[in-house]
Amino acid sequence: MKSPVLKALIALGALGALTSAAPAAPPEPWELKPDMGYAYGKDGKTLAYKMGTKNADMLLKGAKKVPKGTLFFVGQNGQLYMRTAPYLDGDGSFSFGADE
Repeated sequence: MKSPVLKALIALGALGALTSAAPAAPPEPWELKPDMGYAYGKDGKTLAYKMGTKNADMLLKGAKKVPKGTLFFVGQNGQLYMRTAPYLDGDGSFSFGADE
């Protein structure tokens, strides 16, 4: 079973790979759950962990909130990247969509 993060990254990659002039499908929300942890491992794999309350305080130490308006994507080199706004055009469409 693929994790929701991996599914979202694959969907984002597929969206970026489209080369037709057809309008892109509307974006789909990630299904992140409060009791799950999502990781991008040192080997480049995405992982999902069932969370609990054990050591929760230690987990939050040093953790940073992800700013709203953050885009995550995998580059051509396979590396995971993040970018904060702007990534939408004035009309709300994705700035980095298919080549026309």
